[in-house]
Amino acid sequence: MSEKETVLSAKTEKRSATKLSTKEMVLCALFAALIAVGAFIHVPVPVVPFTLQFLFTLLAGVLLGGRLGATSVSLYVLMGLAGLPVFAEGGGIGYILKPSFGYLIGFCVGTYVTGIIAHKAAQPSFRRVLLAGLAGLGIVYVFGLIYYYLLCNYVINTPIAMGPLFLYGFLLSVPGDIALCFLGASLGKRLIPAIRKGL
Repeated sequence: MSEKETVLSAKTEKRSATKLSTKEMVLCALFAALIAVGAFIHVPVPVVPFTLQFLFTLLAGVLLGGRLGATSVSLYVLMGLAGLPVFAEGGGIGYILKPSFGYLIGFCVGTYVTGIIAHKAAQPSFRRVLLAGLAGLGIVYVFGLIYYYLLCNYVINTPIAMGPLFLYGFLLSVPGDIALCFLGASLGKRLIPAIRKGL
């Protein structure tokens, strides 16, 4: 193969790696829909009820990998910003001025990291999938808390101290999300082979 042909082949492979196949697009759309549904499924637990939204973002990363998982979550976020009422409190571009929007940004980044960690092994163990989910969860809360604090204190002029923010934005809600990490790891471990076969 000539040098010119080698360069053209490399460019073609790079281009195909960035394009989504029909199956990949369907899976991304499916998980975007599941994340939207998850935002409205409330689990009634004491003190702070939580939704299944994080579970579906976790599974998107675990089952689809970092790139496709983050694509599905980004699609969900873009749908909401475009005006579709897929967020817990509606939709529209104005949602970026809601303090909770930082958690949505965190979902995108966290899903990517979860997928990268989980897919570093050909057949990831329950422990690896769990650690991947916990890493993603940590990122969600870092983005969520920082965005919440900065927006409230410096943009929309509704000051909140770090103490109450940490209590209501993390301590009271994280136990439920940790439980979802265990559930997601159990489901992911079982479903990864089937999803990989489909891709």
